[in-house]
Amino acid sequence: MFAWSGQLTPLQQKASEELLSSVEQNQSHLVHAVCGAGKTELLFPAIFASLQAGKRVCVAAPRTDVILELFPRFQKVFPNTTIHALYGGAPDQQGFAELVLATTHQLYRFEQAFDVLFVDEADAFPYYADETLQQAVSKAAKQHAAIHYVTATPTKLLKTTNQSILTRRYHGQDLPVPRFDSLWGYARQLKKGKIPSKLQKWINEKIETKTPFLIFLPTIKMLENFPGELPRVHAEHPDRKELVMLLREKKIPGLLTTTILERGVTIENVHVAVVGAEQPIFTSSALIQISGRVGRSAQYPDGDIVFFHHGISIEMDKAQDAIEGWNRS
Repeated sequence: MFAWSGQLTPLQQKASEELLSSVEQNQSHLVHAVCGAGKTELLFPAIFASLQAGKRVCVAAPRTDVILELFPRFQKVFPNTTIHALYGGAPDQQGFAELVLATTHQLYRFEQAFDVLFVDEADAFPYYADETLQQAVSKAAKQHAAIHYVTATPTKLLKTTNQSILTRRYHGQDLPVPRFDSLWGYARQLKKGKIPSKLQKWINEKIETKTPFLIFLPTIKMLENFPGELPRVHAEHPDRKELVMLLREKKIPGLLTTTILERGVTIENVHVAVVGAEQPIFTSSALIQISGRVGRSAQYPDGDIVFFHHGISIEMDKAQDAIEGWNRS
């Protein structure tokens, strides 16, 4: 049973049909879609057709957060399909799953198990940097099964002959363009237990207007030592899922985070600040993904995305240029 009543935009429809054609012909396909283009929805027809044909399907992603976000959505769309969500610490799940959602690490457990395999966010750390993970994905697919990729920021690794490109979000509005704002000596001030006044003003404005916000920080140490009582999350945080839910439900004003929330997280009307955007951890790909958290809903298609910096980096410029380029296309 296929229980999705949504409507694809003409651009989504075209990409979805192209992907379906590749899946049916068992040819690898890359969907290059800007953040918030609705790329998950355009997978549905190809997945449904594969399940109808008796094929076993896997949707893999490098980050647990992506799997946690996808699982309830897939359960609604495929209510009669046995679906397992596999990630570190996942509960035991019974039966044989026709559809598996898994972090790429979990694919070490499989060998020639899937007829159709999609890798979402294939450019994300650690997948793109770990050859053994890439091999695990290949090993999990049946011998001649094609692997399909979906991402907003493809790397040179993702070489396929078939491609679909979506440069517009599903609601048709421009992508919010990051603005640059200097925050000289922020590391020194934070180390002394003082939030720089410009950043404090930004936080206060969001709290006063009841606008949910995310503040991305370059290191766990800076995150943990950040002054004040704002909740904070990182890769090893046990309550990460619950804190994101509290922000989504507006039960907390905002969250401090590392790059762990750069992708796979949708929060309506969220505004975003990156502190130390010039630091090496914030590659252009990471900054594009972080910017992509803003303006995702049709009701709130814009919002503030600010790169606070101690000197503008080439990666910051590349991210801004790419987003402006998509808006022009």
